[in-house]
Amino acid sequence: MNSIDAWVWWLVGAAALGIPLVVTAMPEFGMFAVGALAAAATAGLGAGVVLQVLVFVLVSVALIAVVRPIAARHAAQRPQLATGIDALKGKQAVVLERVDGSGGRIKLAGEVWSARSLDTGRAYEAGEQVDVVEIEGATAIVI
Repeated sequence: MNSIDAWVWWLVGAAALGIPLVVTAMPEFGMFAVGALAAAATAGLGAGVVLQVLVFVLVSVALIAVVRPIAARHAAQRPQLATGIDALKGKQAVVLERVDGSGGRIKLAGEVWSARSLDTGRAYEAGEQVDVVEIEGATAIVI
């Protein structure tokens, strides 16, 4: 097997590793494919089989060691833009009808919401400003 054949086989291996990357969406296969491309370049430069395999292993392991933790951290992050009920938490609202531990009404983000006080012993009168701390179903919990 000469050096041209070796780099072609490494390219075939890279393509073969790219298929499960697309099918399973496992980025590790892509990192192995990049390792195979690096080994193909090494073979194209005329290096021996031992060096080709060593380059494949080193590049693949380096990518997994560096890229995988970054990707995992990125995937675990919450979105920066809050939407839906998450966007309403922390907003201020105006009390329309007395709000206490058993209920009431507020105007929140231009809409009328049912609300109840987080502290059941506390009541808010019409016209007061309150802060939304949680949304439970269609009821805003306020302080």
